[in-house]
Amino acid sequence: MTKRPIIIDTDPGIDDAVAIAIALFSDELDVKCISTVNGNVGLDKTTYNALRLVKFFGKENIPVVAGASKPLLRSVVDASEVHGKTGMEGFDFEDPDMSLLRNESAIEYMRKVLMESDEPVILLPIGPLTNIALLLSTYPEVKSKIKEIVMMGGSTGRGNCGVMSEFNFHADPEAAKMVFHSGLKLVMVPLDAGINARITKDVSEKIRTMNKTGHMFYELFRRYRGSSFETGLKMYDSYAIAYVLQPDIFETVETFVDIETQGEYTSGCSVVDLKGYLNREANTTVVVDADPEKFKQWFLTSVEKCC
Repeated sequence: MTKRPIIIDTDPGIDDAVAIAIALFSDELDVKCISTVNGNVGLDKTTYNALRLVKFFGKENIPVVAGASKPLLRSVVDASEVHGKTGMEGFDFEDPDMSLLRNESAIEYMRKVLMESDEPVILLPIGPLTNIALLLSTYPEVKSKIKEIVMMGGSTGRGNCGVMSEFNFHADPEAAKMVFHSGLKLVMVPLDAGINARITKDVSEKIRTMNKTGHMFYELFRRYRGSSFETGLKMYDSYAIAYVLQPDIFETVETFVDIETQGEYTSGCSVVDLKGYLNREANTTVVVDADPEKFKQWFLTSVEKCC
């Protein structure tokens, strides 16, 4: 099987760690690099966490590059109240080898990967879209080398950061707007995509003794403040990698999406025109539901492949 090339743009982050692990151990994906961005915590911490993860997984050959330390125009926000001060509290990782961090900036390295690739590359941004917006605006020639952008972000309803805004888009709405106006093939896996497909307590217990990755996940889940063992854990970024690897888990619609940047109370809101009120041409595939049993089985099988 020919592996599909992919770039992961991330702000680890507990649910980011899960998505990264599954991608790194997938038989179908060739992870070309991991680029980091300010998001759940500051760039220094997200980069440190990415390096800790590749060391833990024995994948230190995967290039890690640092990207944007702040949004395009806004003040920095973070989600440390959900992920802890370090971004991945709850597990005692070994310190990484910081010398493995590439000297190039994220957008320079992503451009190199894209332009040298023999086939179009999937971009998987699971944090704020700052790096992706900078890449596309600085090097528009890379667009022809991008197969699709599968992003975790936005919401078809209410928000988890603002009244109507999901964290990733709220953190840098201008960057999100630029990506949705890029003309590229877009898949949006929103906040509410996995409301019916959670990591239940029995699944957490199964992975706990499955392998060292499962044990690490379990310990992180215990500290994850986005939800609870009792109600089920919402692993938002896992849904994005699940879409790449097993899209039949999800129900999708083709529709028009734009990002509100001016609203006094709604900045960062993803305007998802599910009923066609705006009479605009569809520009995004939006995930609207997930099969909980298929997701559960996919998740367990994926974790079992990890180290």
